[in-house]
Amino acid sequence: MNGIGRELKNIRELNGYSQSALAEATGISQQKISYYESGKHSPPIEFCIRLADFYGVTLDELVGRDMPAETSKTDPGEHKRKGGK
Repeated sequence: MNGIGRELKNIRELNGYSQSALAEATGISQQKISYYESGKHSPPIEFCIRLADFYGVTLDELVGRDMPAETSKTDPGEHKRKGGK
């Protein structure tokens, strides 16, 4: 199970859903939920947006991404000015 799959499973379980109950509540097939939770493939952004909206969390929270404080406050153009593309 990859990191995203593990996080998808964790948030589902923290919210008290089985895969089949989540499928019924969201209209996403249980097979897709299982497929992405297994970590064999990363879910498409549309799948993540749908689940984030359902749970009422951000995409970062859904996939367990923590942004360092200094990164979250950085000017988006700063990377380009420092020689990034």
